[in-house]
Amino acid sequence: MPPSPSAAARARFGARGLLAAAVLALAGCAGAAVGGTGAPQLTLRLGYLPNLTQAPAIAGVENGLLQGALGPGIRLAPQTFGAGPAAVEALFGGALDAAYVGPNPAINGFIRSRGAALRIVSGATSGGAALVVRTGAGIRSAADLRGRRIATPQLGNTQDVALRSWLRDHGLRTDPQGGGDVRIVASDNATTLQLFELGQLDGAWVPEPWASRLVDEGHGTVLVDEASLWPGGRFPTTELVVATDLLDRHPDAVRRLVAGNVAAVDWLNAQPDEARTAVNEGLRRLTQSALSASVVAGAWGHLTFTVDPLPALLQRQADAAAAVGLLGTTDLRGIVDTGPLDSVLAGLGRPPVSAAELGG
Repeated sequence: MPPSPSAAARARFGARGLLAAAVLALAGCAGAAVGGTGAPQLTLRLGYLPNLTQAPAIAGVENGLLQGALGPGIRLAPQTFGAGPAAVEALFGGALDAAYVGPNPAINGFIRSRGAALRIVSGATSGGAALVVRTGAGIRSAADLRGRRIATPQLGNTQDVALRSWLRDHGLRTDPQGGGDVRIVASDNATTLQLFELGQLDGAWVPEPWASRLVDEGHGTVLVDEASLWPGGRFPTTELVVATDLLDRHPDAVRRLVAGNVAAVDWLNAQPDEARTAVNEGLRRLTQSALSASVVAGAWGHLTFTVDPLPALLQRQADAAAAVGLLGTTDLRGIVDTGPLDSVLAGLGRPPVSAAELGG
């Protein structure tokens, strides 16, 4: 009796059908100038984060869905970052062409560049963030956080804005320098877990899997599940953004990248058991540490994978950043370009996605 295929092999096999559908969807797209045969004509530098909230990126890279959709004429060059603002800075500096980031770094980059630097071309993940506090520290409400030390991944990232906005709503003041009623410190997620276990942090507002790890490994308690703060529990956590230069000069490359993202999201939703295993293996490769089955299962239940960028909710996130002093203006008109996504979806026989009032 032949041996059964490994989970990783099954995952790759299961992903091929979805990739084939995405590639076929591109067949009807005009202007396919970059994806031909022969040596790669373009290198597409893609940034992403080693978080479960970025499972579409991890699956897309690990299973070859993104490279497969790009075709032999485009070489994918992926690299990881600790937080979204760092990836946006790399995009600003010309070191990246596209990135999976949270909505707030995308918004901040769009505002800083006066709309010139980037566009959101697809959604990836909704949900999957929480404020976890030390069990036994006497923290049962926002008022109990006065004078406490709380971590977020980076100043201005999506979880940082969510924490500051929630504290403001409860009458607690913060500032970008770490002062105010609650001391907010920027800390990469792995360091946050270590400091939390040592009792040097009172809490942290972090994405998955780190929220579940703080509970499971750090024996913390969820004080705020961010989903409880949004209508229907839906809020954008990860968006796919591209440099406007790439969109202008290589629109077919962007369509192909979006097609790979659609295939990755479809696969995550169609094969959740295999997807959890494959994404965890990808995280192990990226971080040299695999997650426990309980952490993956707990975190996965808080995530929704969707190509809808949920543009109607972006304005609320921009308003929150402005209210806590991290953003000067909130005019987001033009930040979303659903053209490439709608082209791919049309090829798959699916309805278009609305850009709300934020389309260009």
